[in-house]
Amino acid sequence: MESIELDAIDLQLLDRLQHDASLSNVALARQVNVSPPTCLRRVKRLVDAGWIERQMAVLNADKLSAHLGHGLTALVEVSLDKQGSEHLDAFEARAVAHDAVQQCWRVSPGPDFMLVVQARDMPHYLAISQALFTQDANVRNVKAFFATKRAKFTTTWPVLE
Repeated sequence: MESIELDAIDLQLLDRLQHDASLSNVALARQVNVSPPTCLRRVKRLVDAGWIERQMAVLNADKLSAHLGHGLTALVEVSLDKQGSEHLDAFEARAVAHDAVQQCWRVSPGPDFMLVVQARDMPHYLAISQALFTQDANVRNVKAFFATKRAKFTTTWPVLE
């Protein structure tokens, strides 16, 4: 990956794309006041340099849970008994490989990991917790918090002042 310096146009592109990655190149170019070829070249450069990790659709959680039954979101603190890098890496690998784990963060101080887990219902969460926590002898403590309302969810970063 090449290293690039971001200028005001790059920051505008990043801001617009993180709010709506479905914008056509022409519409995006118009919004940041550059030509479509310049816009395309700059976006490709941002992708190639790693500033844009990936583009994806953010699904409507309420509609999806009503349709699929994914009605339980758990925020889970996990503390390990041994914190050597090999133990942390092993738990992290298992957690990120599990489809129900939407996010996995190593944190400090306090627990070793914070997970965001999406389950259909409580029996499904129990199966997830047994697979991730109960069967691992190195998991010392698990504390789960179950979401009752999502007040805010965003993937955007404030890149413009």
